[in-house]
This record gives sequence, C-alpha cells and structure tokens, in this order.
Amino acid sequence: MGFDNNEGAGQQDLLVVILHELAHGLGFANFVNVSNGTRPSDMADVYSEYTLDVTSNQVWNHMTNAERQASAINVRHVSWNGVNVNAAVPTVLKPGEPSLLVLTANPVLALPVGDASFGAPLTSTGITGEVVVALDAANVDGPLTTDGCSPIQNDVAGKIALIDRGTCGFVVKVKNAQNAGAKAVLIADNVQSSPPQGLGGTDPTITITSVRIALSDANAIRASLPGVTVKMAIDESVLAGTDRVKGLMMLAAFNPVITGSSISHFEGVASPNQLMEPAINPDLTTAVDTPRDLTTKLLTDIGWFSDKDGVPDGADRCLASDIRPTVVIQDCDTGVTNVVQADGCTVSDVVSQCTANAKNHGDYVSCVAQTSDGLRSLGVINVTDHGKIQSCAARAR
Repeated sequence: MGFDNNEGAGQQDLLVVILHELAHGLGFANFVNVSNGTRPSDMADVYSEYTLDVTSNQVWNHMTNAERQASAINVRHVSWNGVNVNAAVPTVLKPGEPSLLVLTANPVLALPVGDASFGAPLTSTGITGEVVVALDAANVDGPLTTDGCSPIQNDVAGKIALIDRGTCGFVVKVKNAQNAGAKAVLIADNVQSSPPQGLGGTDPTITITSVRIALSDANAIRASLPGVTVKMAIDESVLAGTDRVKGLMMLAAFNPVITGSSISHFEGVASPNQLMEPAINPDLTTAVDTPRDLTTKLLTDIGWFSDKDGVPDGADRCLASDIRPTVVIQDCDTGVTNVVQADGCTVSDVVSQCTANAKNHGDYVSCVAQTSDGLRSLGVINVTDHGKIQSCAARAR
C-alpha cells in the first residue's frame, strides 16, 4: 500500500488511511501517464471524461497526448467537471485561499503561495505593500546578495521584501527582513515547484507574515520591479479548493508532475481537507460524504451508484431517476412516454418536483401545468401529452 506522498500518514487513524487508498483504488484515477500524456491503447476512461482543463475548456478524453502532458502541470487550472461533486461543493468547502494578489497587474493576478509555520498568519484583511528585493552583503553568510542570510543592507522598511530561498533557514531570512523594518516577506523558490510548499521553522520572535512563491512567479515579479504592489491574504472571494475560472473543484496539478498524486487527487488547498487530497492530513475523519467530504460524490460521478437511465452520472442532474416507461402520478398512468432528457432527468422526475414544492392541491396542479408547458416548449412532450399529465395531476390526492 503506497501513501501517495502522504508524509506522516503512519501517525494517522488507520481507517482514514485505508479509506484514502481504497477510494483511490476503486476509481479515483485516470489511466493517463501524467508525465507524457499517453494512455494504454489510446483508450478513453471515465475519470478523464470529467477532468477539465479550464484554460482550454477541454476534457482530457478530447485532448492529444501533448495537450494532456501540458495540462498535468497547469497548476490550479485543472478541475473536476462532474455535476454531483460540484453541486455539493458549496455545502462542503469554506471560503478562503492563501494567495498573493498582484494588484498592479491588469487584470489582477492571484498567485498560489505556501504559508509559514512561524510569524503572523495570513488573514482575510491581508497585507498590502510595494515589493522590493532585499539585498545583503555577499560572501558573509552566503554567496548571494539576495538570499537574506545576513543583515539587510538596502531600505525595505514598510515594504514587502523579496528574498531568494537557499543557504540558510527560512526563519533567518525573515528575521533579518523584520530587523530591517520589512512589513512582510516573499520567499522566492530556487527550483521550479508549483504550487509552492509551506515554510517550515520556529522562531517566536518573528511577528511579520511570510510566504513562499513559485520560482516562475518570483521571476515575473522581479522583472517588473520597481512598481509592483501586492496583497498577501486569505482570499475569501473563492471557496478553498475551487478554480478561479469556472468555480469547479480543482484536481491536484503539480509542476513538475508527481506520479501517483498529480491529477488523481483533489487539490491540496481545499478546506476542510478532503480524503482524496494527496496528503493524509491530521484533521481528516472517516466521513466520506457531505457535508464533510466529497468522496462519495466523485464515486457517484464516475458511475458507482448509477440509476441506469442511460445518461453518464457525471452529467446526470437527476439521481435515482424514475425510469418507468410512462409517466405515473400516484395511481394514475398518463400513458405519456417517460422520456429521459440529456441532463438525465426524466419527464417523471421533472413533474414530481411539484410535489415537494407545492403548498396545496391547487398550487400543485398549477405547478404541473407550468412544468408541462415548459416540457412542451422544449419538444419533449406534445399537446396531447400535456393534457394527459394535467388530467392525472388534477385527480392526485
């Protein structure tokens, strides 16, 4: 049994570990080689049918090998397109994603960050300031003048200091910036790795906020200096774990790819932590369904609880459809063909919604009439069918 990059998994509840691995093995995976985009015998799979690149607006089954290879590292832009997961997302995920907002970009850029285990945590209010590269003395505590390993020489007071990773620990860099008056720190990664990992270390004397940013993002900011203003914050405009293009549940895209974790899991920024994130987190429980977890909803999307109405469950907006051949209202058989629509809802499914929504019999009959009008306008039923449905509705108790 592999732990899929699950550091510390041995300290977690064994049942949680088993559930994580079992769910993954039962279908939480595509058959694509994420390193090169190829698939066995070039066959499509159900997981890839709902793996959507929100940049190109294509699902993986419709992509070329090269397109899938590029999509696998399209960090924070690969999402799950199944309707059952995404219908449940608002009841499961909480607002708030750790972000670096580049306010001087047009449009404003939202960059992923790794937060720190020390200093002041990110807040929804955030910290806004001008970015400046922090410079120290070369060959004192490190070979670079930008690694922050010795006292900062230039003016960073009241600004957000950009410091390169390497040579010394994160707490040393941030403490030097704090001593020089910086209001916050951006640690630029020195290898390409996105989304960036957190910053480890302990120093109770550090009181400012710091985050790690990806090498490519740091280079882009550096190339635009001076004149770059950013905001470090918990961005509550998005649900933690959803993309910023379509608002869908994100899958875990890593650059470079991580075999066994890339795409086959939910994005790790999700909050609360989900069973099918790459890591087994301390706050996980054995819950696998809403309102705590989305595991069951994904299993539904890929067909584990199919109502056998012929519509793929990841696109089926009516679960447990009434698939009797004709529309039956209580003990009255209308004789109208119970058509299954493209969204997976039968005529009976649509009509039955009036039962739950009506306050009284008159309200119910009126609702069925309006619903039947809508079905007729769509060409699902004809005028005669409309009359039969309305007749049975009038006789309903």
